[in-house]
Amino acid sequence: MVLAGTLNAVPVSAGSTPADPSEQSLRALGARHGLYIGTAVDMAALDDANDPQYRQLVASQFNTVTAENVMKWESLEPTRGTYDWAPADKLIEFAKRNNQKVRGHVLVWQNQLPAWLTEGVANGTITTAQLRDLLKKHITNVVKRYKGKIWQWDVVNEAASDPWDTPAEIHLKGFWAQHLGAGYIADAFRWARAADPSALLFYNDYNLEAFGDKGLSDKTWYVYKMAKQLRQSGVPIDGVGSQGHLGTQYGNYDAFQVKEALDAFSDLGLATAFTEVDVRSQMTAGVQAGDSNEINPRLQASAGNYSVLMQACLANRHCLSYTVWGFTDKHSWVPTWFTNPPEGLATLYDESYQPKRAYNSIKADLIFSGPPYVQPRIQQNPRR
Repeated sequence: MVLAGTLNAVPVSAGSTPADPSEQSLRALGARHGLYIGTAVDMAALDDANDPQYRQLVASQFNTVTAENVMKWESLEPTRGTYDWAPADKLIEFAKRNNQKVRGHVLVWQNQLPAWLTEGVANGTITTAQLRDLLKKHITNVVKRYKGKIWQWDVVNEAASDPWDTPAEIHLKGFWAQHLGAGYIADAFRWARAADPSALLFYNDYNLEAFGDKGLSDKTWYVYKMAKQLRQSGVPIDGVGSQGHLGTQYGNYDAFQVKEALDAFSDLGLATAFTEVDVRSQMTAGVQAGDSNEINPRLQASAGNYSVLMQACLANRHCLSYTVWGFTDKHSWVPTWFTNPPEGLATLYDESYQPKRAYNSIKADLIFSGPPYVQPRIQQNPRR
């Protein structure tokens, strides 16, 4: 276990009572370790005057925020040449008011692209050379607009295939690899760095929590080798984000396995972060009927998985942030995405904003972790 240390002694004046750490926010407890605790933000929920608790919890519990959707290309430039900055600007302003850092998500991804772009490539009205120029323009425009306001950018997202794809050997997948080749990844990082010398630039992907057999179908090993090659080639990559989308129906990992992967990336000189953590469960008939015999084991397994990622992050001093992909089941992407079979129960709070066992588990990790095994973060300087 990484929870071997104790809290540093805090002077207490005569007759006073030490503050109860269980009453502190996640952001306050993370600050003991220099660790930022974040959430993805649904801007519609943030703007909903009839749901003030959502806004209050985003502001009070977290000190870094990520745009769930409003910084994706289809949202920013729905019509070619015309940007809609308003929702993303609103998140930046919210973060500034609440003393929060912002993770920019996402510059290059094969999903949620504007229709004018993908249709133009498909029908030949956008050539390969023009596509590359459009990608450079998009990255430059977005990063320059938010220069000095974004702490970490997810520059390239989910570029690696999965072992269940064909072929099973991990490879670069998707729209950008198909049309621009492998070089687009290095280009994207260089363009982002030129637009903002101070932001931390991340590669971000799922199923990177632990190494497998380090063979041809081991995705974490593939991304590790890719990151190593990028670093050796002088590409200004600063970090690797592990999304942390887990499910209670799977075997998953222990903290030592996860720490091994984080350590491997940080040994390359990279920062690490958990960027989209949630732990979903299958919504069986019993769960949906409220059967505690089915619900309780899932809540406990969810808490255990959240805790494993938190313990590993605390144990790796280059792990700068731990971000959950939404914090309440009321506004979770999981039930709309995982429908066959239906899945849910993925977040820290239930639909009524009551904290679940998972919330208290990571809070306990933050409270009871300390020296000698958990030390303050080692901050990352942007690569030039």
